[in-house]
Amino acid sequence: MAIELNDDLIKLETKAWEEIQAGALTTDTAAAVQAAITEHAKAIGEDRFKVEAELKKRVRHPDA
Repeated sequence: MAIELNDDLIKLETKAWEEIQAGALTTDTAAAVQAAITEHAKAIGEDRFKVEAELKKRVRHPDA
């Protein structure tokens, strides 16, 4: 079963990924993504590492 991700989480990770690619990731962006992942994982009762992996997969490799 696919892990449910919300639009806000996808937007945060997309911003972080764009910053990473530009060599300009800020600690504020990274912390916001990690906090959102943890909060979302708790809300849906899923392991946070699985949520993070799914999020990165969808944002960084959307065709996979």
